Amino acid sequence: MNLPQAVTETIAPYRTLVVEGHEGVHRTQLLSELALLGFPLRRPPGRLQHLDPARPYRDLLAEPGRLVIDGGIIGELVYGPLRHGRSRVTWIQALDFAEAVAEREGAMLHLTGGEHGVGHGSEPSDDGAAASAAALAYARVFRTLAQHVPVVCVNVTSATTEVATDRTHPCTRAPAVPTPGIEPAVDDRLVKSVRGKSGEHR
Repeated sequence: MNLPQAVTETIAPYRTLVVEGHEGVHRTQLLSELALLGFPLRRPPGRLQHLDPARPYRDLLAEPGRLVIDGGIIGELVYGPLRHGRSRVTWIQALDFAEAVAEREGAMLHLTGGEHGVGHGSEPSDDGAAASAAALAYARVFRTLAQHVPVVCVNVTSATTEVATDRTHPCTRAPAVPTPGIEPAVDDRLVKSVRGKSGEHR
């Protein structure tokens, strides 16, 4: 995968990138190319913490300069409910993290493409129904997060890109074939409810 000019121009203004996507989407080459563009890779140590799973990621945001974080918070928000009935990451924590990324002049990269039936390495992953459920969940999550942080959708198989920066603005696509994807509507009442609880929490 060689990042086309449309993708590099889209991410150029940002200081912070958080890479997230379906577990079957390979990201190693993308992370390597981002490093060549001046985004050194950062990963939080160990597994997600139980009390404050977003804290290691927030600590990484405190580092100086450009960086790209190999994420996991959104993956937990998606796969936790699908596989275990609950997520260790709450919506409040996810939205607070998204806003912290935005404040650091950052964006989230939503990787799509090649996600069905392929897991880490060469192991088979979810069946079709589970993969579709995960794709729908990712679309829903990123549609909500896009109200708080720029979201750049990158199809790693066709290297196309799509940017969603706010729910009131249409997506801006690169002059290539639009990235295929499922984008169901998000209930704004969910966001208002979560943000209200976040204010009470603080």
